[in-house]
Amino acid sequence: MPSEPARERALVIVPTYNERENIRRLVDTVLRQDGRIEMLVVDDGSPDGTGQIVAELVAADSRVHLLERPRKMGLGTAYIAGFRWALERDYQYVLEMDADFSHDPNHLPQFLRAIDDADLVLGSRYQQGRVTVVNWPIGRLILSYAANLYARAVTGLPVWDATGGFKCFRRVVLESIDFSQVRSNGYAFQIEMSFRAWKRSFRIAEIPIVFVDRTEGTSKMSQSIVREAIWMVWRLRWWAIRGTI
Repeated sequence: MPSEPARERALVIVPTYNERENIRRLVDTVLRQDGRIEMLVVDDGSPDGTGQIVAELVAADSRVHLLERPRKMGLGTAYIAGFRWALERDYQYVLEMDADFSHDPNHLPQFLRAIDDADLVLGSRYQQGRVTVVNWPIGRLILSYAANLYARAVTGLPVWDATGGFKCFRRVVLESIDFSQVRSNGYAFQIEMSFRAWKRSFRIAEIPIVFVDRTEGTSKMSQSIVREAIWMVWRLRWWAIRGTI
């Protein structure tokens, strides 16, 4: 008898720092979405005990995994550590999402359907100019929307929401990128990864999501993260012109 085809596995990577209020419920909700999904929490030494909570979940469920780091080291390096972990274990699809329920786990099946016809799927808050953000102050909304227009204008990246962190990669996209060359670590990391995929001619699709501001815990946004994003788009453009991206 012919052997059965290998089951396509999907890994959801969630970086955490002080997310004890959200993590149990998030893990449970994510795993209920699709039997192919597993979850990797990359915890940066959360002093509130997030890592210990996840360790208990790991012991109870083989679909939950924990990668512990000694201190707060940044969003980009957390995802890269997670990408390396996923590639070493032969996951076919790798997803990013936040720990605070601003990314609704109920969207996960949409990502897994959309990736059938794409190499990278982005969850968009601003697709074709439609804004689907809930509970943000108007000032932050305007800043975010303007930042995406700015990133699109400077880099040429043909997406509506370049700064969002809810996305799904085929493993071939991650295999094609030299992680040692990725320079950004804050929210500019999202722009850089999508830009590198686009420059390698991978197919990028966007699906609409509803983004809801966190109700538990505290935001990780800072002025240094904003400054990094402002300058990173120009670096990406320059690297592309030089052919070094």
